[in-house]
Amino acid sequence: MTFDLSSLTLEQKASLLSGADFWSTKSLPDAGIPSIVLTDGPHGVRRQAGEADHLGINDSLPSTCFPLAVAVGSSWDPQLAATVGAAVGREARAFGVSVVLGPGVNIKRSPLCGRNFEYYSEDPYLSGVLGAAHVSALQKTGVGASVKHFAANNQEHERMRVSADVDHRTLREIYFPAFERVVREAEPATVMCAYNKINGVYASHNRWLLTDVLRTDWGFEGAVVSDWGAVSDRVAGVAAGMDLEMPGSGGATDRQVVDAVRSGLLDERLVDESVRRVVALTEFASEPTGDLDVDGHHALARQVAADSIVLLKNGDATLPIRPDTRVAVIGAFATAPRFQGGGSSHINPTRVDAALDAIRDQSWAEGVTVEHATGFMVDDSGDAAALRAEAVAVAARADVAVLFVGLGDRDESEGFDRETLALPTAQVELIHAVAETAAKTVVVLSNGGVVSLEGWHDEVDAILEGWLLGQATGSAVSDVLFGHVNPSGHLAESIPLRLEDNPSWANFPGEQGHVRYGEGVFVGYRYYTSAGVPVRYPFGHGLSYTDFSTQSIVARVVGVADVEVDVTVTNTGDRAGKHVVQLYVAPAIAPVRRPMRELRAFAKVDLQPGETATVTLTLDHRAFAYWDIELDRWVVAAGEHLIQVGTDSATITHQVAVSLAGDTIVRELTLSSTVGEWFGHPEVGPLLMQGMSAGMSEEQAQQAADNPDQLKMVESMPMQQFLAFVQGAIPEEALEQMMQLSRSSMGSR
Repeated sequence: MTFDLSSLTLEQKASLLSGADFWSTKSLPDAGIPSIVLTDGPHGVRRQAGEADHLGINDSLPSTCFPLAVAVGSSWDPQLAATVGAAVGREARAFGVSVVLGPGVNIKRSPLCGRNFEYYSEDPYLSGVLGAAHVSALQKTGVGASVKHFAANNQEHERMRVSADVDHRTLREIYFPAFERVVREAEPATVMCAYNKINGVYASHNRWLLTDVLRTDWGFEGAVVSDWGAVSDRVAGVAAGMDLEMPGSGGATDRQVVDAVRSGLLDERLVDESVRRVVALTEFASEPTGDLDVDGHHALARQVAADSIVLLKNGDATLPIRPDTRVAVIGAFATAPRFQGGGSSHINPTRVDAALDAIRDQSWAEGVTVEHATGFMVDDSGDAAALRAEAVAVAARADVAVLFVGLGDRDESEGFDRETLALPTAQVELIHAVAETAAKTVVVLSNGGVVSLEGWHDEVDAILEGWLLGQATGSAVSDVLFGHVNPSGHLAESIPLRLEDNPSWANFPGEQGHVRYGEGVFVGYRYYTSAGVPVRYPFGHGLSYTDFSTQSIVARVVGVADVEVDVTVTNTGDRAGKHVVQLYVAPAIAPVRRPMRELRAFAKVDLQPGETATVTLTLDHRAFAYWDIELDRWVVAAGEHLIQVGTDSATITHQVAVSLAGDTIVRELTLSSTVGEWFGHPEVGPLLMQGMSAGMSEEQAQQAADNPDQLKMVESMPMQQFLAFVQGAIPEEALEQMMQLSRSSMGSR
């Protein structure tokens, strides 16, 4: 909308930069500026009509609870992420919501993070692609998105004050790219800044983060909104580019902004810029339509959930369940499913499908008989031994026992991190007991974060990782168990053998107000593959009821550093199914340590039995680049890069090499530059060598020729110190001329 900023008083402008209440912005009717409603998402609309809160304590209006990001991440399907975004947008319109707070694209640095269920992956490329698809589809409905939590918000422990101490290369390569992709490709209405500090500065008043990176580098034009209660210094926030403080402060921080402008501490121009960005959000204002497609969206939630389930193990083709089978359904989650996480995104679902009901509904057509036992209580009440004994008796009468186990609401939630990867003891004991008795044992997991499979993995025949699948969870799991849907999910995060194997283990969750990201860019599979650390299941793993074979990979270099890759894949099995083509890049040797391989492209294809398809994927400059902290930009190293196709991050089936010219980097030389950098400079190096040779005696020249390795001894020495050893062999004027030459020859790709 257009409005006359000059007609507003300073007090009016400041008032627009904080909320009117918990969920709404302030209005200025005389200026034609309406109030808008923001509310939690991203897997459903948490519209509170009564008393408001940000922890999911008070009830909200019924809406569809779609599969959470932890599940959608494992779908590896941007179109599926888009369908969720579009559906959430339609429901937001129904409730008169203008901005939905989501999606969350933070990286799963540690499997213990209590909020991992709201995030897609440990990989920034996968997270960014899915997040951008969600945001684009959501905003096409006329509702704004708020991609969150910017940035380095990777734990709940002391989240309101902890300083995430991260080097700039790691930020640029791991913790920023998902946000960058969403900003550049989907142009979200808002970006939500995180609670935590980054290298000692709160995200809410970090000008480097919110202005230099977000706006200047990436071109973000929307508004930055605070996480609820994240503002520690309102004036510093405005100066940094943090536009909208939520929730409202009753006018207290508005007065701080006014006083700062009038005292000269804050430039009014910055206030005006924030006001323009906040007022622009009113373009998303709409009246409630009340048009909620309850049945259609429940069916969509079921489809998304089924395509997000990961078949981890399927010994002796135990699944799908065959006709005329006696099935024991065991576990408290079979009747009271865990389908969403705790905290601000907690949805009041329109309905919930329990697995036991869904299995019984489908079993009659299959000639399957079903018997149920509770097995355990989620809250540890009841007689564990008696419940276990009952379950064993039921399992003994069955051909297949299906155990529904996982984590309860009290085990993982926004607000705290987990302390262990283990399932509750009562559930582990139940798995042991049933597996020892049943003819076949299938474990179905319901959890928002990775759980350990150790101690019982080898005792069971099949494992389905169900994550948190939303309100249609029971029907979706039943669809996969009976083979009505061929599982096509793949892990978006690694499942380690031990918590101690995780690269963040030594530094998570930090101490004394700081958490050091000491693993750098070696997060998740980047570490496991590079260090040769075995895992139970690697990033990208996922089985199917059919088989796929990659036939060939062909790469073509186009331009300076862009590569087109054709991957041909065939469904060699007897069922239709979806296959994920995973494309990794193993980089050329560079002056920085890099992971062995990194995911750089992927595609999900649907193939009939015997069908072959060729997928063309494009790898751009960034797919081969690292962040150079000295040049403060992306750089591609010259040399041979391997393009790899894998069934997962640890299993490469095909690869092809491409030679790239890379970026020509000529750095400025100073007296602090090393001897190696001076002699290695393409223009200065030869001149330096020539000048030093001219100043040598015949005997010195012969000694240098006889000992070519002498230079290696001093390569790391700063030139300033080296000069003291050569005692004037290089005239000061010559040094200055060579430094000037290095400045004039600086350039790149």
